[in-house]
Amino acid sequence: MGNREDLLAGARKAVLERGLAKTTARDIAGAAGVSLAAIGYHFGSKDRLITEAITGSIGSGIGDGMEAAIRAGGEGRSLRDAVAPTWTGLLEVLRTNHEALLLSAENALLVARSPESQEFMADATETAFSDLANVLRETHPELSAEQARAVATLYFLLFQGLAMTQLIAPSAATVDGEQLALAVETLRDM
Repeated sequence: MGNREDLLAGARKAVLERGLAKTTARDIAGAAGVSLAAIGYHFGSKDRLITEAITGSIGSGIGDGMEAAIRAGGEGRSLRDAVAPTWTGLLEVLRTNHEALLLSAENALLVARSPESQEFMADATETAFSDLANVLRETHPELSAEQARAVATLYFLLFQGLAMTQLIAPSAATVDGEQLALAVETLRDM
């Protein structure tokens, strides 16, 4: 690995060990086995490094789970019939990634205060939309690129909103797969 990759791994390690708020640039450099100056050279700031490390780590785990839910929910079903099982699968991704989602929410506050990190997150979100749209087109080849993109964006944004709700109000009611399917059907028919 090069310094950049070492720093990303060091940031993930330091954040997991010390927590996001207590992790210093020195902690990260030490965990990575590189100089403190390497953070500025490769990432510009500690916050940008942490954002990339967390997004890469969490994004791949949760993103893989979201893709699996779309594939499993759509297997042998029309898109209309796939809404409920797909959303049920996405709810399972939420349940099994609580700590990662909590860390992501903590990082969101840092990102909200950093235009540089916001730019990175905009690109990462665009990639997530595209990746999910590709999975939807593979699972439902009848979809146009535009339709797949619209459905992928809807799933992603609903997932993000529900993730935040579950973090701040875990006992609040959630929308299960059947309720989401009914809502989509109702919107279409009214």
